[in-house]
Amino acid sequence: MRALITLMGIIAPATAFAASAAREDNSGIFVWVFLGFCALIVVAQVIPAVLLMFGMAKGITSVVKDELATVKK
Repeated sequence: MRALITLMGIIAPATAFAASAAREDNSGIFVWVFLGFCALIVVAQVIPAVLLMFGMAKGITSVVKDELATVKK
């Protein structure tokens, strides 16, 4: 019984420190500059990819229109 009381006395305070407050974010300005630079690289890669996809779709539709025009003749 005494061992159980001692164990409870040791374990109970340990849970009090588990979640003391909201998450603190200690990110400085350099972290945000780095993340902004990474976002800039991603955007710089996405824009040409989107333009390429639109170009491919435009090319495919023009080929289909040309084939339909030749079939109708």
